[in-house]
Amino acid sequence: MAAAAAALALAAPASAASPDVVISEVYGGGGNSGATYTNDFIELFNPTGEDVSVDGWSVQYGSAAGAFSFTTPLKGTVPAGGYYLVQEAKGANPGTALPTPDATGTISMSGTSGKVRLVAPAGVRDLVGYGSATEFEGAAPAPTLTNTTSDSRIGPDTDQNRLDFAAGDPDPQGTGGGSPPPPPGLELRIHEIQGTSHKSPHAGDRVAKVPGIVTARGSNGFWMQDPNPDGDVRTSEGIFVFTRSPLPAVATVGSPVKVDGLVSEFRASSTNLSTTEIDDPTVVADPAGAGTIDPTVIGAGGRVPPTQVIDNDSTGDVDDNPTLDPDQDGIDFDESLEGMLVQLNDAVAVGPTNSFGETPLVGDRGELATPRSARGGVIATPGDFNPERLIVDDTLAPMPASNVGDAYPGALRAVVDYAFGNYMLHALATPAHEDGGLQREVTDPASGDQLSIASFNVENLDPTDPPDKFDRLANILVHNLRTPDLVAVEEIQDDDGPGTSPSTDAAVTWNELIAAIKAAGGPDYEYREIDPEYGTDGGEPGGNIRQGFLYRTDRGLSFVDRPGGTATSDTTVVGTAKDAHLSASPGRIDPTDPAFASSRKPLAGEFRWHNKPLFVVANHFNSKGGDDPLFGRFQPPEFPSENQRHRQAEIVNGFVSDLETANPRANVVVLGDLNDYDFSETLSILKGDQLVNLMDTLALSERYSYVYEGNSEVLDQILVSEPLMQGKPAYDSVHVNAEFTDQASDHDPQVARLRVLGPSAP
Repeated sequence: MAAAAAALALAAPASAASPDVVISEVYGGGGNSGATYTNDFIELFNPTGEDVSVDGWSVQYGSAAGAFSFTTPLKGTVPAGGYYLVQEAKGANPGTALPTPDATGTISMSGTSGKVRLVAPAGVRDLVGYGSATEFEGAAPAPTLTNTTSDSRIGPDTDQNRLDFAAGDPDPQGTGGGSPPPPPGLELRIHEIQGTSHKSPHAGDRVAKVPGIVTARGSNGFWMQDPNPDGDVRTSEGIFVFTRSPLPAVATVGSPVKVDGLVSEFRASSTNLSTTEIDDPTVVADPAGAGTIDPTVIGAGGRVPPTQVIDNDSTGDVDDNPTLDPDQDGIDFDESLEGMLVQLNDAVAVGPTNSFGETPLVGDRGELATPRSARGGVIATPGDFNPERLIVDDTLAPMPASNVGDAYPGALRAVVDYAFGNYMLHALATPAHEDGGLQREVTDPASGDQLSIASFNVENLDPTDPPDKFDRLANILVHNLRTPDLVAVEEIQDDDGPGTSPSTDAAVTWNELIAAIKAAGGPDYEYREIDPEYGTDGGEPGGNIRQGFLYRTDRGLSFVDRPGGTATSDTTVVGTAKDAHLSASPGRIDPTDPAFASSRKPLAGEFRWHNKPLFVVANHFNSKGGDDPLFGRFQPPEFPSENQRHRQAEIVNGFVSDLETANPRANVVVLGDLNDYDFSETLSILKGDQLVNLMDTLALSERYSYVYEGNSEVLDQILVSEPLMQGKPAYDSVHVNAEFTDQASDHDPQVARLRVLGPSAP
C-alpha cells in the first residue's frame, strides 16, 4: 500500500460523510491457508492537518448480508496525515506478524466478503463493503479479497467503495508506536467476569490467570467452570474460552487450567443476546488447581426455573438491565447459568427434534411445567410462553430423535450456551431414551347430515417433492381426517415448485394430490383456486404458493362457479337475502390492497350443501418472519409482522360483514393458516361480532395446531357465523404432524363437522 499512502498524503479532505478519519485498508484473510498475515486487520487514515482523537470510537464488522454484530473499541489518536492500525483475530495458519497495532480486537473477518464501518459517538464515520456485501457506499462494493490481497484506498473519499478502493498486496501501517502497553490483565474469577447482569462488567478488559476446570470441549473452544463458587445465584460460574482450532492440548475435560485473554461479548445477530467469553486466550495447565465440578440441577432438588415469565422488567435492550432476577424471569434464570455444567433429571420432550438436532425438553417428567397439553407438550397462553422449556442439541454428543412425550430417564448433563435466539444445552453424552408411544390422531367421521370441512397446510407441496410426501398427505386426508367434504389447502406450489418458470399454474400439483387420495382409498375430489401473479404472494422464492379448495361431490356438496375471478380482481357480495351471492366464485378478496403485499390473498368460494348456500373464505395470513425471538436481546419482544395480519383480518372481517348485511342468516366459514394465536389481536379483529372461533370451544389441553421451539400453539383455525353455531358444530385439531419429528407437514389439520341450516338456494 506504499503507493496508495503517498496518494493519500496529498488527498483533499474527505467528503461530508467522513470529515476526518476514514477506513484506508481492510484485510480478512489472516491466518487462512497461504495467508500473507497471521491476523485480520483494519487500517484507518487521517487525511487532515490535525490530530484526531478516537477515544470512544469503534470499528464494527458484519458478514456480507448480516448485521454489524462485532465491535472493537478504539482509544488514542490518529496523527495528522497518519495511520492507525487495528489488529483483529488471528487464524490457525501462521503468516507475517503485523506491525505494532494501535488497537486490538478479536473480530474474525471474512477473507472474501463482508463490511466494516468506523463509528464515532456522533454516528457512522465511514463504511466499506467488499465482495458480495449488501451494504456499501455508492453504486457497488469494493473488490473481493483473497488470503493474499487487501482492499486499499487509492484516493480521496468520494463515498464510492468500488471507485475508492483497489485490491492489492496488504501493507498495514499504524502510528509506529502503537497504543500504550496494555495492563498485565485483571486477575479475576469467572463469577466476577460474568457479573450480575447480561453483559459482563469487564467486557473489553484483559484478564489474567483466570482459574477453572474444563467441563466440555467444542470445535473452536472449551467451557470451564470455577470449582469455588461465590454463592450468588445471579453470577454464573462457567464461561466459554474461544480458542479457534486446534484447541490447546492442556484443555482436556476435568483438567484445571488458567487463562489469560480478552473478555468479549459475542453476539451472532442484532436481535440475539450476547454470550460472555474469553477471546484471544493463552491457556496453561494449573498444577495447583484442584476440584471437581458438580452439575447444577435444573428442577426439583436444585434450581427451579420460572414457569410463566420470560422477562417483566426490561424496557428495551436487556443488556441495559442493571441486575438479573433469576427467581422470576426465565431469561435471567438461563443467563445466570451461562457456560455452566447443568443436569436435567427425567426430562421429557415437549417438541419434536428438528432438522438441526435440537429438542425442546422440560425436566422432572414435566411435573413442574404448566400448562400441559393432553399429549405431553406445553401450551402457549396469554402471558405464558413457558420459560421452563430448555432446548438440548447434538453439538457435542449425538441425541436421539424424539416426538413429544418421549422420555430421557435419569440424568442428562450439558453445558449452557446461547444460539439462534435461544439458550441451548449442549448434551455431554447421549442420554437414555424412551419412546412415549405417541400416536397420530384420527378424527370422528361426519354423520349423514354433517358437512365435514377442514383446513390443512401441506408445506410447500409441488411435483418436485417425492411421491412419498403426496402419499402421506393423502393418507392423512383419507384415514385421519376421514375424507372431509371440503378442505381449504394452504401452500400449494406451482408445477415447478421453487423453479423459475414464469408460469404459476398448479394443475399438476393439484392433480397429483387428488390421484394420491384416490390411491389411498379416498373419493374423487375436485379443486378450485386462482393462480397468483408470479412472485407476489410470498413464501419460498419461485414457488408461488396459494390456497385453494379441494372438495368432493358424492355427499351433497357442490361448487357454484361464477366467472370473473382473477389474481388481481376483487370479489364482492352481490344481492340480498336468499339471493346474496359472490360476484366471482372462486374469487380473491381485495387482492391489490397493500395488506396483502408479498402475502397470500384470501380466496372466497360459494358452495351448496344439499342446496343450502355456504360461503367459505380460505386464508393464509402473513407469516411471523422478522419478529423478535422470545429469548432475544429486546424485551418485551416486538412483533412487527402482526401489523400486516391485523389489516388482513380487518379486510376479511369486512367481507364477512358485507355477507351478513346482505343476508343476516348467511352460513359463512373463515378458515386457514392464520399465523397467529387464538388469543391474539389478529383473531379478535377477524372474529369481530360476526364469527365464532371453533378453536375456543376446545379444552385448553387440546388447543394447538403447531409446535414451535417446544411451545404448543395455535396458528390454524376455523371460524363460523352464528347460524352455523346453531347446528352445534363439532371441532377437532387433529394432531398428526406438529408433535412428530417425522412429519408430512409442519402443521396439524383442523376439522369441523357442521350442520348447515336455513332455506335452500332459490
